[in-house]
Amino acid sequence: MKIRFGYVSTAISLWDASPAKSLTYTRYQQLSEGERIEKLLHVTQQNIHHTLRMLHYNIAHEIEVYRLSSSIVPLATHPDVRWDFITPFQNEWQELGKLIKKHRLRVSFHPNQFTLFTSKQKKITDNAVIDMEYHYDMFQAMGVADAGLINIHIGGAYGDKVETITRFHKNLKKLPLHIKRVMTLENDDKTYNTEETLLACEKESIPLVFDYHHHMANLCVPELRDLLPRVFQTWDHTHHIPKIHISSPRSQKEFRAHAEMVDLNFIMPLLDLLRELGQDIDFMIEAKSKDQALLKLVEDMSKLRGYKRISGGTIEVK
Repeated sequence: MKIRFGYVSTAISLWDASPAKSLTYTRYQQLSEGERIEKLLHVTQQNIHHTLRMLHYNIAHEIEVYRLSSSIVPLATHPDVRWDFITPFQNEWQELGKLIKKHRLRVSFHPNQFTLFTSKQKKITDNAVIDMEYHYDMFQAMGVADAGLINIHIGGAYGDKVETITRFHKNLKKLPLHIKRVMTLENDDKTYNTEETLLACEKESIPLVFDYHHHMANLCVPELRDLLPRVFQTWDHTHHIPKIHISSPRSQKEFRAHAEMVDLNFIMPLLDLLRELGQDIDFMIEAKSKDQALLKLVEDMSKLRGYKRISGGTIEVK
């Protein structure tokens, strides 16, 4: 059994490497026509360059799993701005894609909390489709549309989970099929627990990205021992290894908030279960210290009996 480790967006070990430098719509409006496009191009150029730096960092550290920033392109989905962010950077997108393919990196996106298919408002669903298309377009520009995944949550309950889940399945039909094929769902820490999210995934043939921290904050009746095999089965029709999100609470009082690092004791019950099941897994570290938390967790786990570090970002479990 192998566990590969990844992190979110920014390697904080690198200087000034944010791939999510922004341009607000307010600032955009203050600029002249010429300045607007110049600023959009400049910020996007910076973000793509920093993404490239991150990929090189990951390759050097043998980190094979990485979540790309959703904010690489400023104002990409704003209704009054939506602009062609592919053509000016064709070479740059392709350079990212070549690195991803050459080193067999697993990449994903995680759109923000407003990308959901549970709302009663048509506009919100339409915007969710636009946002999913934006993420898919970046994958396509990189030439990795068949390899990347886009992960979202089900969304709010709006006072009636049964009615809302029905609306979710209905609204999801608006999403183009080729994008739905690269979509995953994640259980959340307040509303839709693991079992509820799993039922939706099973109905739609969508893989479930299991979040252990969220599960512990929002428990359901079935035991995790019984849920995990079903979670893994949602990945059977894909060519991907199941993915699990890993983080630990900042404190008991702030249980849902992510700590700087990952507390090994907090995730040990999960590790013990995974070891029993013998399932290869990819861990996405969602701790605040990002790449540093990843490297520390790999080091901590490698000291456990039966856990052998076989690369910078991979552990073999016997």
